[in-house]
Amino acid sequence: MTSAKPSAIPRWRGILLPVALLAFAEITMRMADVQSDTLARPTDVLAALWRAMQDGSLLAGTAQTLGNALAGLAIGGGIGLLAGLWFGAAPRAGRMAGLTIDVLRPLPSVALIPIAMMVFGFGHGLESSVVAFTCIWPMLAFAQDGVSRVEPRLFEVSRILGLGTVARAWKVILPAALPRIFVGLRLSMGIALTIAVTVEIVANPMGLGYALAMAQQGLDPALMLALVLWIGILGWGLNAVLLAMQSRLFAHRGAAA
Repeated sequence: MTSAKPSAIPRWRGILLPVALLAFAEITMRMADVQSDTLARPTDVLAALWRAMQDGSLLAGTAQTLGNALAGLAIGGGIGLLAGLWFGAAPRAGRMAGLTIDVLRPLPSVALIPIAMMVFGFGHGLESSVVAFTCIWPMLAFAQDGVSRVEPRLFEVSRILGLGTVARAWKVILPAALPRIFVGLRLSMGIALTIAVTVEIVANPMGLGYALAMAQQGLDPALMLALVLWIGILGWGLNAVLLAMQSRLFAHRGAAA
């Protein structure tokens, strides 16, 4: 009995409704000859996106936003990863740090913007520091959870082999916890992009968020919506790349996405 190959059509079925809604909006706004400071026809949005690509402003803003987001992710995610591995391997240390984590983790990252501004001023340091603080907690949680799921017999084997603390972490703990850590990385990447754009809108005069705020203040809804669309595409693309890497690296383990 042969099994039917899965059709590629269902993968694209989800795009039909958004396309239909955009077509309806385009037709309706053209028929009504809508002139608005807050809305723009889908074709005008695409035209504004194309102009931003051609004049280089979109590329420059994307580089600034992504650079700050990735820098913050590297710093905060690295701190969270090391802390999570430590707390997972040493539950007593995790319990001792639990109160501190529970106090700091709910702190809204935007509340740190005035402090970061006093320390770093405007620029990359301001944005990356706020992103870093936010990325600590998901990486810490997933790393700690990943270590807690490591088979206890692996620790016994490492002790029998006489592995030191560093060798045990590198050869036993990290490979076993890596699927959960990668899920935390995917989540942190989305958070990093969100916080980077938020900081740019609120306080930092650079990147896609600042361009979005300037388009709003300049009553340019086409460019404003084009930037919103581009940020969404950017976030989707980054998640798709990480998801593909996760599926390729951990498919043999049956790791949950």
